[in-house]
Amino acid sequence: MIHPTAIIHPGAKIGPGVSIGPYTVIGEEVEVGPECEIHSHVVIEGRTKIGARNKIFPFVSIGAPPQHLKYGGEPTRVEIGDDNVIREYVTINRGTVLDKGVTKIGNGCFLMAYVHVAHDCILHDGVIMANAATLGGHVEIGERAILGGLVAVHQFCRIGPLAFIGGASGVNKDIPPFTMARGNPARLYGLNLVGLRRAGLRPEAIEALRQAFRILFKSSLPLKEALARVREEVSPLDELETLLSFIQSSQRGVARLVSKVEENDF
Repeated sequence: MIHPTAIIHPGAKIGPGVSIGPYTVIGEEVEVGPECEIHSHVVIEGRTKIGARNKIFPFVSIGAPPQHLKYGGEPTRVEIGDDNVIREYVTINRGTVLDKGVTKIGNGCFLMAYVHVAHDCILHDGVIMANAATLGGHVEIGERAILGGLVAVHQFCRIGPLAFIGGASGVNKDIPPFTMARGNPARLYGLNLVGLRRAGLRPEAIEALRQAFRILFKSSLPLKEALARVREEVSPLDELETLLSFIQSSQRGVARLVSKVEENDF
């Protein structure tokens, strides 16, 4: 299952059932889990650990040094879970000692062609990034969030679970869970209702999120007061707590609702 032109360091650990295509290069400290499918011309280097049943397409680069001027060759890592699809020309850089030292991708993610995952990023399970979506360093993306093509996310931003970001958007603030955003800079324009229903959220949870969204983003209340009002008036469901906790813990601030003037641009 390993093409004779592939170059695999004797120290690399390759699990059972793995296929490796022509001209792929795998470094000394790489671990590849069982039944992975690695196509031609892939480069996997550094301290990289890859789980089971991942599909990695041609010209992917995983585990290369971070694009960071302060990186000094420290032994940082990349960790990738199970059942991910990583399409052509995706780049995933290893972490830095300025953070936790690791770039992490969970399970069941789909990274389309030319996606860039920079140092110290964390992608939780089920994330989808469309073609040429790009993450700056230290970005965190919640479960089942979707980034459209050509989306660019600023360093240290967070994208909440089940959020949806429209194509060609520039994200410079945190995008709250369960919402939709687009534009440059990205602004909120509603809940990701289609995504919430597909994810199986209960009708009462969706209604609670609707009420919270109106208070948080459509009222004239300062955000701190709006958060308090939501806690007083809306049913205390788990999904609501996910939304409120995300907003309260934001360091960069959260994106706000698109204005009436900006709506005309869409």
